[in-house]
Amino acid sequence: MLSDPIAALATPPGRSALAVVRVSGRGALAVAGRVIEGFTVDQPRLATLATFRDTAGEAIDRGLYTVYPEPASYTGEDMVELSCHGGLLAPSRLLAALYAAGARPAAPGEFTRRAVLNGKLDLVQAEAVGDLIDATAPEQARAALRQLEGALSRRLAALRESLLEVQALLGYEIDFPGEDDGPVPQERISAALRDASDRIGRLISTAPSVERLREGALLVLAGRPNAGKSSLFNALLGADRALVTEVPGTTRDTIEAGTDFLGWPVRLADTAGLWDSPDRIDRLGIEVSRRYLAAADLVLLCAPAGDPLGPDDSTIAADRRTLVVRTKADLLPPGNGSALTVSVVTGEGLAELRRTAAERVFGDRIALGDLEPALTRERHRIALLHAQAA
Repeated sequence: MLSDPIAALATPPGRSALAVVRVSGRGALAVAGRVIEGFTVDQPRLATLATFRDTAGEAIDRGLYTVYPEPASYTGEDMVELSCHGGLLAPSRLLAALYAAGARPAAPGEFTRRAVLNGKLDLVQAEAVGDLIDATAPEQARAALRQLEGALSRRLAALRESLLEVQALLGYEIDFPGEDDGPVPQERISAALRDASDRIGRLISTAPSVERLREGALLVLAGRPNAGKSSLFNALLGADRALVTEVPGTTRDTIEAGTDFLGWPVRLADTAGLWDSPDRIDRLGIEVSRRYLAAADLVLLCAPAGDPLGPDDSTIAADRRTLVVRTKADLLPPGNGSALTVSVVTGEGLAELRRTAAERVFGDRIALGDLEPALTRERHRIALLHAQAA
């Protein structure tokens, strides 16, 4: 079942100009030949115009097909890609015809799984395929592409090679002690192991920031009621997601939405105002706010410019994960703004806030740039922790 012909839609279902259907596996060419009129494998990797028909001979659509003979294909197997018109009908009829011709529906991720089994990708690169598809911010896509191109795989391969060299030296010393150039110096072995451990440690240290890169850093907007949190939330998103009124306590539950700051993914959370409310529903909302504060990668503590910080604000401001943001700068006289004073009315300070927040939560990744590959999964971190312990 690991090489039988499979078929699936490679583009999202729904109304579109084009749809791509992929067929792969042993017998994929025969399956395609039963559906594609005039099918030929004489011109591989060349798009050819043809009519697609069902097993009864009725025309389904007219489109392009491209043949990828093994092993020069994504999966390493014989593969055919058929491009038909989009929508609901043509792609579904084309898939039904391919299933009737001998293919079966592909399981989720099965094309990439076969690419791994056939040596076209390693597991780390296959995970990068999913990360690239799921990317919603430019830096997520760049990191996934670097991993897909083999940056992390090459680093791990070099690490493995250095450990195999140490193993070979130890084996030589045990089997042939004192021969040729004499015994292997212990310092040579120790230095090689220290170097390997240090390299593993550097890779492990990239895990927390890259997890934020994959999932998006959690930025929590906190502060007293009517401090401008919801207005700032909407301004940073570029859309009106949270209700904004002059009535304190309008936000009674946490609203979360994703965006990016300078290409780095963040999850903004607009929380209920922190105050000593007698209302039970308000208190429930404040409890949720405090849970978000505990989980935040960065807290944006909102306080109107010119107002002193209250006791709750001062406690939150003392946390190293907090960035104090002075809101409503447009209500101040000119020249009274501080370094992180913002106005959602004029746009003042919003770009600086985005830059500062991105540097606070992704500073190590920004500094490394493209120089250092990074771990992207918890699986990677656990495996390297085991290697470091060994």
